[in-house]
Amino acid sequence: MSGRQRDHVQREPRRAAPRSGRRVSAGLVFVGIAVIASIGYMLYAITVRDASQIPLLASGAVVLALAFGALAAYCLSAVLRAGTSGRGGRAFLVGLVGGGAAIATAGCLAGAVILFGLATSGS
Repeated sequence: MSGRQRDHVQREPRRAAPRSGRRVSAGLVFVGIAVIASIGYMLYAITVRDASQIPLLASGAVVLALAFGALAAYCLSAVLRAGTSGRGGRAFLVGLVGGGAAIATAGCLAGAVILFGLATSGS
């Protein structure tokens, strides 16, 4: 084949190598770190034995509620993505995790309201 004939030959486009495993998104890593750190803070607040324990527990409950709320919102978007791409099983499981996170959010907020009430009524 001459140089001119070689230029007219159709070449197959290069395909990317298939990825092995699944990627973990940055948002999921951030939410996971936030949940673990807020649980650690709550464990620290439980071990404090002085007058500041109740306000520490109340603020820890608020932080934990924010972390679980972020997890619930992330799971909502993951359910929508999985549902539109036809992965019903994944959407169901992520929906269960998100529902649990939403229940934990409500429980932490209720606990925070009670703890803030205890902290302010002791004067």
